[in-house]
Formats: sequence, C-alpha cells, structure tokens
Amino acid sequence: MRFHYDKKQDALYIRFNENLYAESDEIHEGIILDYNKQGKIIGMEILDVSKKFPRQFKTEIIKRKLPLSILIESKI
Repeated sequence: MRFHYDKKQDALYIRFNENLYAESDEIHEGIILDYNKQGKIIGMEILDVSKKFPRQFKTEIIKRKLPLSILIESKI
C-alpha cells in the first residue's frame, strides 16, 4: 500500500496494489475510487483531505510522520 499527499492540491491518494487502472468513480463529493478491469478497487483519492480528516492529519501526515492510524467515522 502506498500513500501520496499533494500539499498544493490538498489531495491524498492511497494505492492498495499495483494492478492496472481501468476506470474511476466519484462515490461521494471529493472521494474517487479507481478500479482495475475486474472491477476491484485498486486506489482511492480524497480531495480537500485536510478538511475531511481530523486535526491529527495535519500534525502527522503533512509533517510526514508515518505510519499513521486515523479512525474515520461515517455520519451516514
């Protein structure tokens, strides 16, 4: 699993494996899943991530203190 944070775009990309990309789907505003040819999720991009994650995100990820465990609770 790989993580990439783009400070300028405030976007976090999580790559679960190295399978080839086939298509994407925005499942919620600012949350995009990438799929392989078999329809399996291979990655996820989160836009405006510093607004969606807890304050701990800024102190840990932006300063590149990895690994980091963040619990994200759904409000659904």
